Amino acid sequence: MAKLSFSAQVAAFAEKIPGAVEAVFKESVQEVVSEMQTPIGAGGRMRVDTGFLRASLMASTASMPAISSNKKPVDGQKYAYDEGSIEAVILGADVNDTLYIGYTAAYAGHREYGVNGQAPDAFVRSAVQRWDSIVEAKANELKRRLGL
Repeated sequence: MAKLSFSAQVAAFAEKIPGAVEAVFKESVQEVVSEMQTPIGAGGRMRVDTGFLRASLMASTASMPAISSNKKPVDGQKYAYDEGSIEAVILGADVNDTLYIGYTAAYAGHREYGVNGQAPDAFVRSAVQRWDSIVEAKANELKRRLGL
């Protein structure tokens, strides 16, 4: 899905500018991740109590990170999200690579889709559904930076 939409949206100007396609691709992926990770208190959709779910985010070009039924927070402990490891995978990816970005916390699916009468948070789906508009915005931003 993303490759076709992405290519179609940036092809018109990017073919003429070396590195433009790659820049728009990587910046767009980073923006999607940023939206996924934005807590409710900062205008996002992710509930944050201990930070464990946010900290469980992983990225790969090989396979989707798996939810682990044993991966749960320790009572009373707070967790910090290290965006550097996600950014490293994104920056190291080729525009033709498939990027897999997912949460490994045991309850990640419950937060995304809802459980036991709790409404879904839909923090992943909501961010991914904005892919087209994010790509368009990043392409326009690059055009402005390049004076096009």
